[in-house]
Amino acid sequence: MLTLEQLNAASAADFVALLDGTYEHSPWVAEAAAAARPFATLAALKLALVAAVRNAGVAAQERLIRAHPELAGKAMISRSLTAESDQEQTSAGLADCTPEEYARIQQLNAEYNARFGWPFILAVRGPNAARDGAGLSRADIINTFERRLAGPPDFERAEALRNIHRIAEIRLNDKLGFVSTRGQQVWDWAEQLAQHSDPEYKARGELTVTYLTDAHQAVAAQLQRWMHACGFDSVTLDAVGNVVGVYEGTNEGTYEGKDATVPRLLTGSHYDTVRNGGKYDGRLGILVPMVLVQALAAQGRRLPFGIEVVGFAEEEGQRYKATFLGSGALTGHFDPAWLEQRDANGIRMVDAMRTAGLTAGSTACLPASLTADMSGMSDLGGMSSMSDMSDMSAMSAITALRRDPARYLGFVEVHIEQGPVLNGLDLPLGVVTSINGSLRYVGEVTGQASHAGTTPMDRRRDAACAAAELVLAVEQRAAAVPDVVGTVGLLQVPAGSINVVPGRCSFSLDLRATTNAARDALGADVRAALAAITARRGLQYTLEPTLVAHAAPSDAAWQQRWERAVAALGLPVHRMPSGAGHDAMKLHEVMPQAMLFVRGGNSGISHNPLETVTADDAELCVAAFMHLLEGLAAE
Repeated sequence: MLTLEQLNAASAADFVALLDGTYEHSPWVAEAAAAARPFATLAALKLALVAAVRNAGVAAQERLIRAHPELAGKAMISRSLTAESDQEQTSAGLADCTPEEYARIQQLNAEYNARFGWPFILAVRGPNAARDGAGLSRADIINTFERRLAGPPDFERAEALRNIHRIAEIRLNDKLGFVSTRGQQVWDWAEQLAQHSDPEYKARGELTVTYLTDAHQAVAAQLQRWMHACGFDSVTLDAVGNVVGVYEGTNEGTYEGKDATVPRLLTGSHYDTVRNGGKYDGRLGILVPMVLVQALAAQGRRLPFGIEVVGFAEEEGQRYKATFLGSGALTGHFDPAWLEQRDANGIRMVDAMRTAGLTAGSTACLPASLTADMSGMSDLGGMSSMSDMSDMSAMSAITALRRDPARYLGFVEVHIEQGPVLNGLDLPLGVVTSINGSLRYVGEVTGQASHAGTTPMDRRRDAACAAAELVLAVEQRAAAVPDVVGTVGLLQVPAGSINVVPGRCSFSLDLRATTNAARDALGADVRAALAAITARRGLQYTLEPTLVAHAAPSDAAWQQRWERAVAALGLPVHRMPSGAGHDAMKLHEVMPQAMLFVRGGNSGISHNPLETVTADDAELCVAAFMHLLEGLAAE
């Protein structure tokens, strides 16, 4: 079996020979990477190979793509594939296509080549690439082929190269006998959790898990079973449905009569999903620390601090208009009025909790040191509208979930990036500098509806044109400042007609920035632009704020711990903001926090069934988190 030491010690020619077949018919990739030796880690070697391709220019990149065979093409039929390609296509069952499947793939090959001028490339052994040979199904391959055929050439060239790098990564793992065991465990767990989905979505093969549905409770139960099997010392389901696993620190013991002053590291993420969502959003941040606890427990090892992993019951706000419900309970920001909210079927949240069995004694297993002082429970604010004392009892149980920040070292969260940045840079991990603050508005411009044929252009009061001008103003202003974004996601002409000048146009604004100051400056400039546009056009407008979310900059010390962990893997440290909201935003209100991003495949798409990570990237995430724990233990 090849070793990294052999590769580092080999001559340049031998280095290339040892890596023969990693990149199809393209020894120049290894030749270019050889100069970057020695490689401290396998991840560093992989990155050097990727960099060789990135730096080679478009012409060389396209030659690399064209060096690959078609899927189920003439080379497979004539048995003239390289040994690596033959094994990969055979493992995906492409040698066993039905006549209909083969005909469809041949048609797609022809269309794809005609459109792009190179063969379709797909890492058919898949994102897990387990050594048992399992890979993508033929249906998966055909569906991906059809989807990518519609992409623009620049995007498709990049996607082909990303798949080539994935193929090379799998081949390199085989050469060095490396198996991403911990990453595969994370990947397998995510697959198993995805079997649970709300019924109408499950019937369509979609993943949707909303708060306290049967699917949601099934996921919570599965997480609890796995936590017990991993070796957590206590596993509980709390009063809002958070799954809480505690792995005690040195001398922490049980809560009764033992040292309760041992600090804890808090980590976790959410296990609910958006409608028709992905398998890794949130859940990755629960499963990765579970693997770490599993490893520590298997070694019989304790750290100087405890590890508390929380699967937050709700973050997405899909069933009720209450976001960060799970993490908000831990920070003491659960709004009592939420309990009276009703879902689309008229079910109150508090009744859903009761049906799920959450409101009776759910906090009994929590330590007194972690619960809030209950002496002030007579003033419950929004509780006045509740129908009976059992509702007040539910709020009492929820209030008791508030954590004492003094007990915790901080909060860290790992999360799929949910964007294209890491994927575009070919980097598996990124360190989050800040979670963006945001402003949201809904508004309407009002002009005068009039006949499209008889109203001269200089006499119109067109509300849609004003809104369109605002859209461009938002784009221009946001693009002028780094790490600032602005979006008009809703744009509608109410009761519009093809032959009527729009008299009204409604719109939304979503404005985000890494700091509150940048967020507010963006908001002020956009509001000023709206006022100027409507005044110049003789129109009126309304603008209603619907959300103000504060930025959550990463704690400097915790961000540096993540940076050291990434660097220890032989990877460059890429710092980046998070444009999406996360549970870490809530924990930021009471304790230091920092996040690590993991690259998402399919150009980083998220909140979508195409959301994906590889087992190898998950393995690197686990390794970085373990390095953070080791470093923290040594401080």
